[in-house]
Formats: sequence, C-alpha cells, structure tokens
Amino acid sequence: MPPGLPRLVVGLLCTALLGACGAAQGEGRGDAGDAATLKVGAAFYPLEYLVAQVGGEHVQVQALTKPGAEPHDVELSPRQVGGVAQSDLVVYERGFQPAVDSAVDGEAADHSLDVSRSARLDLVAVEEDHGGGTREEHADHARAGTADPHFWLDPVRYADVGDAVAAALTARDQAHAAAYQQNAKAFRARMVALDEEFRAGLASCRVTDLVTSHAAFGYLAEAYGLRQESISGLTPESEPSPGTLAAVSRHVRATGATTIYAETLVSQDVAQTLSRESGARLAVLDPIEGITTASKGKDYPSVMRANLATLRAGQECA
Repeated sequence: MPPGLPRLVVGLLCTALLGACGAAQGEGRGDAGDAATLKVGAAFYPLEYLVAQVGGEHVQVQALTKPGAEPHDVELSPRQVGGVAQSDLVVYERGFQPAVDSAVDGEAADHSLDVSRSARLDLVAVEEDHGGGTREEHADHARAGTADPHFWLDPVRYADVGDAVAAALTARDQAHAAAYQQNAKAFRARMVALDEEFRAGLASCRVTDLVTSHAAFGYLAEAYGLRQESISGLTPESEPSPGTLAAVSRHVRATGATTIYAETLVSQDVAQTLSRESGARLAVLDPIEGITTASKGKDYPSVMRANLATLRAGQECA
C-alpha cells in the first residue's frame, strides 16, 4: 500500500462523516430555498390540518395519530417517539392525549407548542344534578370537572390557534416569517367565513338541545346558541349507567329533541339504544378527530359543512 494512501482514506472518511453530520443537523430545516424547511409533529388531525395550512410549503407535517384511530387513547410507537425527538416543532394539546404529553415531556420539552392557552379551554364537563349526562358550562361557574379539549369545533377558536402556530413556526424559521403570517391570516379569513355560515344556518332552530353520544360539541353549541346534553361525557368509550340513559331519555322527551347524534370513530350502540328508548331518530355528527372513508368530506372545512347540514335537519332549523 503506498504510504500516502491510509492518510487519504482517513481524509475521505472524515469528509463523508462530516457531510453526514451536517445533513443530520440540517435535516428538516434545509436552505432558505427548500420547499420544506421544518419538520413538525402534529398530535391529531385538527392540528395536522392547521399546521399544513399555516406552514404551507415550508413544513413537513407528521401526524402522531393514524387516520381512523380514536385520538383520546392513542399510543405512540418507539419510532414515533423518536420522530418527536427529531422534529423541529411538536404541536399538541396538553391533557388530551397522555401518550403524547409523555413523549413531549421526555423528548421535546424545548421544541413544542401546547395550544391549550391560545385555544381558551374555558368549558368544563360537570355532572348534572339528576345524576345522568353532562352539560357544558363556563369554567368560572363550575367548581369541578374536566376541560373540554374540542376547541376546533368553534372555527374562531381554531383561527386563534392558527395565529399561535404561525408565531411558533416564525420563531424557528425567520426566513419564512412573512409566509407563515400571511397563511395564518388567510386561514382566519376562511374560518370567519365558516363561522358566518354556521351563524346563519343555525340562527332559527326549533330545537336548541343538542343530544350527543360524546361531549365533544360544547364549543360548537356555545358559539351557535345550542345546549349540549351528552350521554357519555368527555370520554367516548365510557359506558353510561342505566340511570344515565333513563335520565337522558327523559330529557329528550321533555325538551322535544327529535335527534340523537352518534359519531364516526366510536361505537354507535349507546346512541342507538337511546334513540330506540326515546323515539328520537339517529344521525351522525362528526367531531372531526380524524378523517376516514366514513367521513362526509375530505378535510376539516368540508366535514364541518356536512355537520352544519346535519344539524339544520336534526335541530329543525328554518
């Protein structure tokens, strides 16, 4: 072997290793001209959709909840936890998904955005006095209960979180700050237009009690003059007691509600039972926790508009 060859080989290896290290350190950010500059983990579908809308071509979004999975009880694989660690930003909602909270605490405490504050989670689920069902009330009027996490069903709150996401992206990628702010502004305009559609569509409804299988629609109900009465509370898989079912059935008859709303990602058995016992018809209202083949739309806006049509029929709106 020529005497200079080992030194040459070592030099080439060092160059290759340095290049690999540089690629690893820059992965996800890239140069200013790259189409995707930030790797962003999004905890569940509404945050995935929002990050994609605000980040545009400058982000790569990785969803932590698979399509069709119920997000409340999601478990993360080791590979997903590794992805959380390697992301430039993780957007999540603390308290909604314990597995995601744990991964963020362990792997992404310094590069995460908890949207709870910007979402203004000021509704809590508390037990009714008769011992059955739940109702949504302002947090300052309730002494106990769990905060309702389903803020995205109020388009204006959703837009507020969009502004927070834009600020978090800007803090990590100043080169595209103007794009993030412009995208957030456009997103807000679309959400305000959607809000106006809901206000007009639900302005004159004969039935204002909204009877749902899962207490996911409190923010929607508050925004548009409805009152949510749920069978299973905030946990969609929880089994209501016979007393709860009887109490909600009496409530349906007393208020003249004509529709019981089931959901797409959880069993409809309880809602069907209540529908039979109360004589109310059954319809499907989507909390938009994930998009599947059963969804009545391909994305958040289209499913929200399908929900509006369902509500107008079920609440008998003029």
